[in-house]
Amino acid sequence: MDRILVIDDDKELGELLQEYLTGEGFSVSLCHDGRTGGPEAITGRYDLVVLDVMLPGQNGFDVLREIRKVSSVPVVMLTAKGDEVDRVLGLEMGADDYLPKPFSPRELLARIRAVLRRHGGQPDKERLTVGDLEMVVPSRQVFLDGTVMEMTSMEFRLLETLLRSVGRVISRDELFTKVLERSSSPFDRSLDMHVSNLRKKLGAHRDGSDRIRTIRGEGYLYAAPMD
Repeated sequence: MDRILVIDDDKELGELLQEYLTGEGFSVSLCHDGRTGGPEAITGRYDLVVLDVMLPGQNGFDVLREIRKVSSVPVVMLTAKGDEVDRVLGLEMGADDYLPKPFSPRELLARIRAVLRRHGGQPDKERLTVGDLEMVVPSRQVFLDGTVMEMTSMEFRLLETLLRSVGRVISRDELFTKVLERSSSPFDRSLDMHVSNLRKKLGAHRDGSDRIRTIRGEGYLYAAPMD
């Protein structure tokens, strides 16, 4: 399911679009100003952003500029202005499409689908979700119950490797090769240290069961939650 963020100070329009796009199979979140919408847009959680130009405090062009500094997430801009200069400016700044208000939700839907087709969507393999844990691989971000988790490079690679094989035991030798990029040795405890640190950061599942399990004599596995 593609995830869309709508940033528009018109709350009535936002709710209308949320209802319509949800009915078309999208997951839709709303923000009503640029100061909160901009940071939300670059979390890596969204496949496309619908961004209004006329926002209070920080206009849509400013928000787009901030987004493009760190993210290539597709952006469709909305504006009450029919001025060609605004349209050209938005496209030159990195918007993927531009739709003047008023518009029909059906037209916006067509634009969204066209933009997502051009971008090829975000492959499922680049967004790993297990229970309340989500990893966005391209932006190297990890979210636990919606909260950003700080990860070292080794911890991220270790967690990614485990999440790609949920419920399957991964041998120590394989983890050494994929994560530490070297062969294992009987007295090298560095892998165990990274596993221990990762366990402390993530804690247990909500039901109290271990996320990362040690399978004695074999290796480690990331266990799916029971519920």
